[in-house]
Amino acid sequence: PHPILPPRRSPEYFNTEKIREHYNFTKGDSEASASTSRWVMSILIVILCCFIVLQNLLVLVSVCRNKKFHSAMYIFIGNLAFSDLLAGLAFMANILLSGSTTFNLTPVQWFVREGTAFATLAASVFSLLAIAIERHVAITKVKVYSSDKNCRMVLLIGACWVIAAAIGSLPIMGWNCMSDLRDCSTVLPLYSKRYLLFVITIFTLILVAIVGLYGRIYCIVRSSHADIATAQTLALLKTVTIVLGAFIVCWLPAFVILLMDASCALRKCWVLYKANYFFAFATLNSAANPVIYTLRSRDMRREFLRVLCCGRRDQRRGRCGLPLRASSSLERCSPKHDCPTATCPTGPMAPMGKSAAPGAGGGSG
Repeated sequence: PHPILPPRRSPEYFNTEKIREHYNFTKGDSEASASTSRWVMSILIVILCCFIVLQNLLVLVSVCRNKKFHSAMYIFIGNLAFSDLLAGLAFMANILLSGSTTFNLTPVQWFVREGTAFATLAASVFSLLAIAIERHVAITKVKVYSSDKNCRMVLLIGACWVIAAAIGSLPIMGWNCMSDLRDCSTVLPLYSKRYLLFVITIFTLILVAIVGLYGRIYCIVRSSHADIATAQTLALLKTVTIVLGAFIVCWLPAFVILLMDASCALRKCWVLYKANYFFAFATLNSAANPVIYTLRSRDMRREFLRVLCCGRRDQRRGRCGLPLRASSSLERCSPKHDCPTATCPTGPMAPMGKSAAPGAGGGSG
């Protein structure tokens, strides 16, 4: 393996000609050409990223301003929204700095451009895993939120960002193909093919872990007593199906492209030159996550409307004519747990239109 050297010790990290050398070797002049269709696609992607940023910003504002959303699971939802917001910003910057602008960048700037996008998208995926872990703990423990709840929450959220940052920074720390053109990726000409295989492996393991965790939750809920097997169960299973479906649909094309990139010979797979479309499609997952995890909650929808149409609310009734009452089982607790409303462990998977059956919140997480 190549030695890991800080960029300041490697003059080639600041040589703009290195960018042109690697792109000419892997892509020819395809990156420099700017067709009308490419400009149109770039504009559409930027609009999509703006939507992702605004959508997730709305989630963050709603969670921050409403005290009844300050429970552990809502904090996880806020962390997911924050990672998706940063993913939208990073991908927007990536698009704006692509094309002919690429050749004005130094390798360090190029690694920051690509590494930031990798890190933020990875943080979004790891946040999905953290939510799956928390749901599994909540559904399998009788007393969900004990004295170690804050420690577990901090560890999960901290691990999301630490691991995501580590994955995104590996190329700039030395795992790249700066000194070996034959190992260079076609999609990302300064990235090593071995690094791409590593990323594919990590993301595949995450997918398997999420499927396994939700599969176990499904089995536990199906075999539980009546206090768990309620309408809340059906909402949980439906949400799980949507989450896994969105993740697979959005990310599978990008995984296939990266796998082809790592295995194809130089300039043999022409679909690799259209990789930006597949990564743009993967970014849709950042737009789908807020819809899946929050818009299925009536209370979150009410809070969204309050933020959008008035920005503030009265104590008993919103200025938009929306009463401030906990209508979903997200804020319900059973008498046997005797927990406060704001810390009810039912999580974001509760039924969203009608109130849960009596006792539905007890022990179900």
